[in-house]
Amino acid sequence: MSLQVEKLEKNMAKLTVEVPAEQFDEAIKAAYNKNKNRFNIPGFRKGKAPQAMIEKMYGPGVFYEDAANEAIDSSYGDAMKESGLEIVSRPEIDITQIEKGKAFIYTATVAVRPEVTLGQYKGVEVQKADAEVTDSDVETELKRVQDQNARLVSIEDRPVEDGDQTVIDFEGFVDGKPFDGGKGTDYPLTIGSHSFIDTFEEQLIGKNIGEECEVNVTFPGEYHAKELVNKPATFKVTVKEIKKKELPELNDEFASEVSEFETLEEYKNDIRTKLADRKQKAATTENENRVVEKVVENAQMDIPDPMVDNEVMNMLQDTARRMQSQGLSLDQYLQYTGQTVDTMKEQMKPQAIRRIQTRLVLEAVAAAENITISDEKLEEELKKMADSYQMEVEKLKEYMGEFEKEQMKKDLAVQEAVDLLVSEAKLV
Repeated sequence: MSLQVEKLEKNMAKLTVEVPAEQFDEAIKAAYNKNKNRFNIPGFRKGKAPQAMIEKMYGPGVFYEDAANEAIDSSYGDAMKESGLEIVSRPEIDITQIEKGKAFIYTATVAVRPEVTLGQYKGVEVQKADAEVTDSDVETELKRVQDQNARLVSIEDRPVEDGDQTVIDFEGFVDGKPFDGGKGTDYPLTIGSHSFIDTFEEQLIGKNIGEECEVNVTFPGEYHAKELVNKPATFKVTVKEIKKKELPELNDEFASEVSEFETLEEYKNDIRTKLADRKQKAATTENENRVVEKVVENAQMDIPDPMVDNEVMNMLQDTARRMQSQGLSLDQYLQYTGQTVDTMKEQMKPQAIRRIQTRLVLEAVAAAENITISDEKLEEELKKMADSYQMEVEKLKEYMGEFEKEQMKKDLAVQEAVDLLVSEAKLV
């Protein structure tokens, strides 16, 4: 194999790989052996026809596709290593010469890891995230717990009011005709939740149990069912139940029922302590994000498009896996939202670029500061990981190859770089 490397603009490169003729002929032979049982040649039992006879009947290129794949698979890995480039994308392959008895030549266009020019990264100045807990924060949390412990009281002597929890039957019509998904029986609806379109809920205020009424609405422009977008609709609605949320009184008795404390004041103090811990953790994370963002903003790099495309694809696959774990396929999600894969990818691009920039800059900081992770440090982290999984560390190591261990070292170095940046930053 011989290799030529051509540097292109925007951190792209083209590898021209030449596979010797004899090696390509061997690949053709292998393709023949793999596929010969597919051919019926008169005068020969199936799978027994000579290679030359098949090539005569079907053309000399009959085995070229499989042979090319074999030649590329067996040579590209070596070409990557020999190039000395840090390739960060899948190759775009273009075959430039393919003929029996001649060298097989192809090009692989790839993205190369960008060089990062760091700007100021020590002592950057950012606004400090707020970690103060106010009386309003405590009251909000207290009201949330109060709401969780509310009880529902059936109402029969008055019409629907804002905030009531109702049970309704409904059927919708567009242009006088019912439409798919427009009918519901015993449907729970909280008035004021805005879970229904337009002014649907507001029009139920003042209606009594058993009363059938008409509700007129217009479907929004971004509605998931395209045939209903911006269409006026009429719903026939019957209110079947009305319930009102009755909140418990905020007093010592309430505190003793929902917590380990005997008085409301003690319970409030505990809420304040827990909120302070939560807000401090959130502020620490936000401070890290602001510092790293500033350091990235000060750096310069030129990210190749295929690198972004790869990151977008990884993000899309992660999203699909998360949806699958919740029982929803990506196709179902796209159908429901009216999106396409291409629009999702376009929306993900800015975040993909930020992710790449952040990782590249933090790795550059780690290199500039000579941050390296020792085997002992890795061992400590593996022990923590094993403990979290409740398994033996040696058993965990069996699932990890050298690549995974090296990647873990890089991740740890990046985190140390973050810690360094935050410790050196000016939080004002």
